[in-house]
Amino acid sequence: MVFDFIVLGAGMAGVSVADALAGSARVALLEVEPHPGYHATARSAALFAPSYGSATFTALTRASEAFLSAPPPQFFPRPVLRPRGALYLARADQRARLAAEFDELRAAGVAIEMLSVEAARARVPALRPGYAAAIAYQSDVRDIDVEALFRGLLNRGRAGGVQLTVNAQLGSPERSQNLWHLTVSGERLSGRVVVNATGAWADPVAERFGAAPLRLQPLRRSAAIIDGPPGEDLAAWPAVFDIDELFYLKPDAGRLLISPADEEPSAPGDAYAEDLAIATAVERIQGALELDVQRVHRSWAGLRTFAPDRDPVIGYDPQVSGFFWCAGQGGYGIQSAPAFAQLAAALARHEPVPEAIRTQGVTEAAVLPGRFS
Repeated sequence: MVFDFIVLGAGMAGVSVADALAGSARVALLEVEPHPGYHATARSAALFAPSYGSATFTALTRASEAFLSAPPPQFFPRPVLRPRGALYLARADQRARLAAEFDELRAAGVAIEMLSVEAARARVPALRPGYAAAIAYQSDVRDIDVEALFRGLLNRGRAGGVQLTVNAQLGSPERSQNLWHLTVSGERLSGRVVVNATGAWADPVAERFGAAPLRLQPLRRSAAIIDGPPGEDLAAWPAVFDIDELFYLKPDAGRLLISPADEEPSAPGDAYAEDLAIATAVERIQGALELDVQRVHRSWAGLRTFAPDRDPVIGYDPQVSGFFWCAGQGGYGIQSAPAFAQLAAALARHEPVPEAIRTQGVTEAAVLPGRFS
C-alpha cells in the first residue's frame, strides 16, 4: 500500500496529526520506541493555561479549548480538563514584574485578580508568611489529563485507519516518482509525504531526508514528587508559580509535583533529572512554603524542544519535496494539541488555515519552516 502520509513519531504531535489526517487520507504512524508517547508526552505535567507561551501558541491554545473542554462522545471515559487555578507569587524584588504581567494579562481578557496574602493563604495554607509581597490568581488554568487526551486521539486515529508501527527502525529513505520509500524494520514502506513529528530528534531526522536543520533546541525540564503538609487537602490547592518561573508546584495524586522550571540545553535522548536540579526545586519551594521535605518519592525529566523564535514549526520544507515539519512544540504541545493538529492537517493538504484558528490570529507565515531560511 502507498500511504498518503507517513508520520514519524508517536508522541502527542504525531498522534494528534495522524488522527487529524486520518479522515481523508491513508496514514501510517511510526514510533521507534516500544510504545507511543514514550518520551516528552509521558513526562508532561500539563496544565491548560491560555496565557502561557508565545502569541502563536496562546492562540492555538485558545483554539483548542472547545475540544479539550468537551471532546466528542465516547472519546475517553474521563474528562480531559479539570479545574485547578494558579497562584503567581512575587517577592518584594519581583513586585514590578508581577504588576506588568498582571496588566498585560488583564488587557488580553485573562481572568486574573490580585489577592491579599490572607486570601492566598486560604487557598494554600502553607504559604510562608512574609515571603510574597504580591500575589495574583488566575482562575482559568486547568489540569489536563494527558492520558485521556493522548489515548483518546490515538484510539480515534486507529479506528479511522491510522496504521501504527512501534519498534520501527528506519533505514535510509529514498525519493523517487514523487514518493518516499522507507525501509522500516526490514520492510518496504512508501508514502507521498513524510511528516516529521519526532520532537527532540526533529533536526537530525530532517537531515536524513536531506533537509537542512532548523536549529531546534531540546531543553531539559526536571520534576519530582514530594509529600505535602500533613493533613492538608492538596486536591483543593491551585498550582503555584514563581512569577519569574524559578519554580512551580501542583497537586498530583495526593502529593505535590514540583519543578525548578529548568531549561537545560540537552542532546536528544532519554532525559533524566539531575539531583542538583531537584535539590534546587526543593530549596526554592521551601523558601516560599512551610514544607519540611523529608523524601523525594521519584524524579524524572523530559525534553521540551523549541524553535529559535519559540513558535511552532508547521509546514512543508522549502527545499525538500514531500517533507513536512511538525516540530517546536516546546512546553505548550499538550494544551495546544487539537488546534496544532488541525492546522498541520490543513497545511499538509494544501488548504488554508482553518477559520476557527485564523480568527484567533494564527497565520501560515508565522509557523512555516521557511521563515528560518
